[in-house]
Amino acid sequence: MKRTAAFVGATGGAGTTRLCLETAAILSHVGHDVVILDAAFGTQGLSRHVPHRIDTDITALLIDDHGTDEEFSDALIDHPVETTGQLSLCPAYAPFERIARAKTVDAAQALETLVERASDDFDHVIIDTPPVAANQAVAAVNAADTVAVVAPASRRGADAVQGVRGRLADLGTDADTVLANRAESPDEDHLGDVPTIPTSDATAVESIPASAPELDTSFSPAIVAATEVVFDTSLDVEFPEEGLLDIDPDDYLPESLR
Repeated sequence: MKRTAAFVGATGGAGTTRLCLETAAILSHVGHDVVILDAAFGTQGLSRHVPHRIDTDITALLIDDHGTDEEFSDALIDHPVETTGQLSLCPAYAPFERIARAKTVDAAQALETLVERASDDFDHVIIDTPPVAANQAVAAVNAADTVAVVAPASRRGADAVQGVRGRLADLGTDADTVLANRAESPDEDHLGDVPTIPTSDATAVESIPASAPELDTSFSPAIVAATEVVFDTSLDVEFPEEGLLDIDPDDYLPESLR
């Protein structure tokens, strides 16, 4: 089982932050302790899922002498979702000047150290990673056990994946998996034989995960299937009985993994 994963956006608007939250929610639903580290400094999307004021953000940790254990603890915010495991967020919420300093080489090295530190305290570490074009994205990819490229389930997404693969090749690595996000149906195949996550109206509510703990028979199985592929594990998730015959979670897995 892999424990740390960089979810890399193939392009802006791929829904990477939301998918990080949904994956973390389903993992914590089955009792795993999970933290999301925000490396998408430019958009700071993870901060929108925080229910209260952010005093210490991840950029402060990365530029403040690499952060102490106490500072790391102060930067962690528990998500209010009621699941068996712990779901913590470490968002970016900073002015431009601090964001710029958090993108330096030294700060990128500090991010790699932070990923390792977080893995000591949590079962899983998920890194919300922007397209690979800055030091913190390179650090996230280097530090993670597995790299999952998140792309829209469209031709635009397929083109973007090729660009990301090229940049990862320049770094001497590759994507371990690609996730086709926001698909209109499980049959969308613009990205080929990859796990597919459907659209969900429930994701319109930013701060509340749509995959768990309120399980359904369409979105939640797709999140489970994608999570199992990313972390090379098997999750024991019991779905509601009503409508179970209407969907098979394997519909959202590529043929090679069924």
